[in-house]
Amino acid sequence: MQKQNEKNSCNPGKWSGKSYNLFGDYLIGKYGSRVLKLPIDAGLSCPNRDGTLSSSGCIFCSDDGSASPVISGCSSIHEQMDSARRAFRRQDDSTKFIAYFQAYTNTYGSADYLKKLYDEAVSFPGIKGLMIGTRPDCIDKEIVEMISGYKRDGFELWIEIGLQTIHDRSLSYLNRGHSHESTEKAVKLIDQYNIDVCVHVILGIPGETWQDMMETAERISALPVQGVKIHHLHIIKGTELEDIYNDEPFSIMDMNQYVSTVCDFLERIRPDMIIHRLMGDRMEDSLVQPRWGLHKGTVIQAIDDEFEKRYTYQGFLYEPSRSF
Repeated sequence: MQKQNEKNSCNPGKWSGKSYNLFGDYLIGKYGSRVLKLPIDAGLSCPNRDGTLSSSGCIFCSDDGSASPVISGCSSIHEQMDSARRAFRRQDDSTKFIAYFQAYTNTYGSADYLKKLYDEAVSFPGIKGLMIGTRPDCIDKEIVEMISGYKRDGFELWIEIGLQTIHDRSLSYLNRGHSHESTEKAVKLIDQYNIDVCVHVILGIPGETWQDMMETAERISALPVQGVKIHHLHIIKGTELEDIYNDEPFSIMDMNQYVSTVCDFLERIRPDMIIHRLMGDRMEDSLVQPRWGLHKGTVIQAIDDEFEKRYTYQGFLYEPSRSF
């Protein structure tokens, strides 16, 4: 674990007094100003959509591929970034930005083509970092080596991997089209180039038990991963998951169950990991269930309150000697 801790060394509450290491607080503590993410849809596809693996995609994924609505109607990367920048209300002359390739699979292309896209994004004024969201089966040595060329002091470089869960039966249910083994291989390859990795996790996947979710926390803590994005399972209109739910409704965690599970999860992950997200969010007109997901501030406050009641924190139950 020594190498992981050296990359982003921070302890719960170091930046904000919270019981966990929130990404926004980490950025303010590191750079002394607000650092905001500018979402980008680079027009890339996904092997789980273009017929390479599947044409239907993951059952939870909407047609927009998680693209932000603030960049809708913009064509070029710079236009998207400018639109996103203008949408932020809380910013001043000291505010910096991270170019965030968010929509679809952003390493799905040749290294030369991808580099042109990344170069355009990092040339935008005030850019302090580059974040690239992708799938584990779209990572190879040539692409990672190219991305490593963006590393420099004072610049945030992250690759986001859609891990979702360590359980292959759940990955199959989600129609991910890859195994957990491919995720571990991708993470270890990226680690060879000393690039920070953030993994996405979904809590509340149908068929997963509390123990299954805790095993995911323990497993990612044993990997060279520096950050995690936690999402609650939510059902988006127009997805296959909505069809499944309408045909045979399944149990969805209520807010109290989710708050408790998130705290249990955070207690078991490494104390140095950075928490990029605590729940997913969608616009009201595109959300089927759960409706409590529309009240993000209330949920996050409830997570903070639960930790205060427990007198615990991120990593409280972490076992560093555990290996897989």
